[in-house]
Amino acid sequence: MPDTADLTALAITLKLAGISTLILLLLGTPLAWWMARTRWRFRFLLEAVVALPLVLPPTVLGFYLLVALGPHGPIGGLVETLGGRPLAFTFTGLVIGSVFYSMPFVVQPLQSAFTAIGQRPLEVAATLRASPLDRFFTVAVPLARSGFLTAAVLGFAHTLGEFGVVLMIGGNIPGETQVVSIAIYDHVEALEYARAHWLSGGLLLLSFLMLITVYALNRRFRLAQP
Repeated sequence: MPDTADLTALAITLKLAGISTLILLLLGTPLAWWMARTRWRFRFLLEAVVALPLVLPPTVLGFYLLVALGPHGPIGGLVETLGGRPLAFTFTGLVIGSVFYSMPFVVQPLQSAFTAIGQRPLEVAATLRASPLDRFFTVAVPLARSGFLTAAVLGFAHTLGEFGVVLMIGGNIPGETQVVSIAIYDHVEALEYARAHWLSGGLLLLSFLMLITVYALNRRFRLAQP
């Protein structure tokens, strides 16, 4: 059975995934919309930057984020100058790292959903004198609801399983930066396989149920379309 430390690590992990997913949706939605609509010839450069975490080893990304967030880094140094505490080895640092690492899992589904809408529905709304903001919220967002669902679930689930990035940025501080993936590693290293099974099985079941929900709801959305 999981003990108090394991439950605390689980709570930190769920909190991290929830906050990171919310931030990713807030930041990723306008970015995905712009990438789906722009005709900028160098758009592929931004798409490559967004997709970089898909191919970059997590420890590499975590290392550079650690340098940037540390007391001598550009971000951490600025925060410390303004009177804040260094971001490295804090929960805030974990959130920043998770946002960077899970960005493609949110932006790419949203971009694909916005692209699939096409130009025609937006043109019809424009003829009815709908403003660009109205067209986005009343036309684009409802038509892209399956993309929002996929982006939210993938971003949340991907954050649940993070290891390399969170370990580099947050370390392994129980009760503050120790997430489930790190707790599982500690249990395996200590030959505590029973406790590792509980945490691993719980994450496996949760991730599987989330994916089932996504596929089932996306199927319903497709069948509901005229």
